[in-house]
Amino acid sequence: MNIPAPHSDVIQAVRTWLNDIIIGHNFCPFAKREFERNTIAYTVSDVHSLNDATEQFLSELQKLEQDAQIETSLIIFSCAFTNFDDYLDLVDMSQVLIDKSGYGGQFQLASFHPDYYFEGEPLEDLSHFTNRAPYPILHILREKSVERVLKTYPNPENIPQRNIDKARQLGPAYWKDVMQQLRMTHSKA
Repeated sequence: MNIPAPHSDVIQAVRTWLNDIIIGHNFCPFAKREFERNTIAYTVSDVHSLNDATEQFLSELQKLEQDAQIETSLIIFSCAFTNFDDYLDLVDMSQVLIDKSGYGGQFQLASFHPDYYFEGEPLEDLSHFTNRAPYPILHILREKSVERVLKTYPNPENIPQRNIDKARQLGPAYWKDVMQQLRMTHSKA
């Protein structure tokens, strides 16, 4: 079993990824504001079971509901859900929790993983890198905030395709290098 990295190292690896990849390539045009305002909650999870992870997810939803100062939350799994299929089970269960716990319409879920793979796309397609991160991450967003920002962003429906085009434009050599750097950061963490 892997020894969990210190939480500060895990958070720093994720903050670097957010700044360099997500904000740096504008994959999420809304992330920069919250990153700079420091309204992102970073919760590092050392749990290993699906049950414990979903309990933690529910707790994070409750925390967001109670604290309006937190705009968005990242639950970072530092030592579990490295298998992408296991992670997808967690994503599915988390979405069910949003719906069954009365949080539908209040929160949305986004997901990131070191081995993220869009079903139906070839394994070597660079589109997968738009959702790859140094750790498995569940991202909880406030739905009202997303709706507010989408009203001011030109052609928000084009964001996914624009991101895919950008990931492909950057090319395989770029992604090989950046992922190697993220893995080195991850392995130091």
